[in-house]
Amino acid sequence: MEQLSNGYTLKICEDGFPLSTDSIALADFVKLPKKAQVLDLGAGCGTLGMLLCAKDDLCQVTGLELQENSHLTALENARDNQLEDRLTSICTDLTQIPSDMASRFSVCVSNPPYFAAGPAGKRTTARREDLCSPQQLFASAGRALRWGGDFYLVHRPERLAQLCACAAAVKLEPKRLCLIRHKTNGPVSLILLQCRKGGKPGLIWQEEALFHENGEPTDYYRRLYHL
Repeated sequence: MEQLSNGYTLKICEDGFPLSTDSIALADFVKLPKKAQVLDLGAGCGTLGMLLCAKDDLCQVTGLELQENSHLTALENARDNQLEDRLTSICTDLTQIPSDMASRFSVCVSNPPYFAAGPAGKRTTARREDLCSPQQLFASAGRALRWGGDFYLVHRPERLAQLCACAAAVKLEPKRLCLIRHKTNGPVSLILLQCRKGGKPGLIWQEEALFHENGEPTDYYRRLYHL
């Protein structure tokens, strides 16, 4: 059981991924409009949804999750935290956005699989792109977003060029990029990307580090973890 801000608690099912810096940094990066309608693509146990509900008490989050155990745990998390009117989960393939969800959301978020290949096994669906390629992920976000809506995701830095190409193919324009390093002056270990449906060209970026060279946490790390 993880303790979140606002007193919320997060339960992770046996085959789910634990709360990680990836999701915490992405939730911090997201800018929610007033009364945001959010779609979480590959929502797992509802981690991003819980973090966003803790961040903004007016947003509503719908999660799409293929694995039934994770989906059921997300519903349980919503019940345990009295968020059933703001956080829900649908057990379905995120690549198949139904017609009633088209152009409905002001924000889409995703902490997707990072790896194109690898050994099969426990947590395979959450780690590999077998069931959802970057092209399919961006296509789903593009279908679900309203004109002017934003898609936020976290990924590996070596995939940035591919992600931008996938975004352009569905009229999602990269607008903000955050490069995250584990230590100051170290290699970039994560990227956070915001793309806008129908946005004009113009990219701004920032850089953050989790720890100083001496191992002390940075102000950014302290903000993420409410220290």
